[in-house]
Amino acid sequence: MTKLAFIDDVQTRINDYLTKKLDSLVINDEKLLDAMRYGLLIGGKRMRPYLAYITGATLDAEQSDIDGVAAAIECIHAYSLLHDDLPAMDDDDLRRGQLTCHKAFDEATAILAGDSLQTLAFDIIANHDFSAAVDNKRINLLRYLVSASGYQGMCGGQALDLSGTDKAISLAELEHLHSLKTGALLEAAVKMAAECSNNATAYDKEQLALYAKLVGLAYQVRDDIIDITSTEEELGKPAGSDLAANKSTYPALLGLTGAQEKAENLYQQALQALDTLPYNTQSLSDFATFIVSRKN
Repeated sequence: MTKLAFIDDVQTRINDYLTKKLDSLVINDEKLLDAMRYGLLIGGKRMRPYLAYITGATLDAEQSDIDGVAAAIECIHAYSLLHDDLPAMDDDDLRRGQLTCHKAFDEATAILAGDSLQTLAFDIIANHDFSAAVDNKRINLLRYLVSASGYQGMCGGQALDLSGTDKAISLAELEHLHSLKTGALLEAAVKMAAECSNNATAYDKEQLALYAKLVGLAYQVRDDIIDITSTEEELGKPAGSDLAANKSTYPALLGLTGAQEKAENLYQQALQALDTLPYNTQSLSDFATFIVSRKN
């Protein structure tokens, strides 16, 4: 599997930004702040920030503007993981090869850390030092983040995931669930980065959003595949956890071969969306390739 270009630079850049942001907070409760750091900085591939940065680079947006977008999206992602791991939801003990936040601290602290990271995301968009051209688009950035994060996006998808546990759901229902739970935030990374560009037309943004939607679904199909084909060491959590929780997955509905074909079909559609754009989209194409070939 080919390593993504500049991924190390992106990880360093976003981690530095997030570290400085947390360090700038006035300490009220030190334990809570430590839990926020734990949930946000103990690891992760930073796929959503990476997608925002390469979209911005494709459209010639200012990298400093993408810093705010990428950081806000990663805060939302981190908060969602802290809450997803709780006993009331997925009840996981490991995340990225380490104890989940509620195991490292306690449930109440993990809930509050997630809440705090969620609000930190909106604080970043509200107060980031955007360039003059992007500053007047701040409300649009907030709208994208709200839509991707809440009832119409990630939270709604998680609710559908919980309600779909221990019962059979259709392929269409599974796709809708994951377009919200996983895809919405990936789509927001692209939409918000495109909003920071003066070059992107309405059509460009529409095709980029389609690309992101398709990649988001492919991401989840691949997740379901590696959940049953990778080792616990590769995953950083118990293998087969979705099957053990009796959740509907693409391999369960389509079989392993059918799920692999589904991922490939979504991948090809994503590339077709990129082909309509008048930019060098190689980085976005490589990202889609990485998504459907990754092992963890």
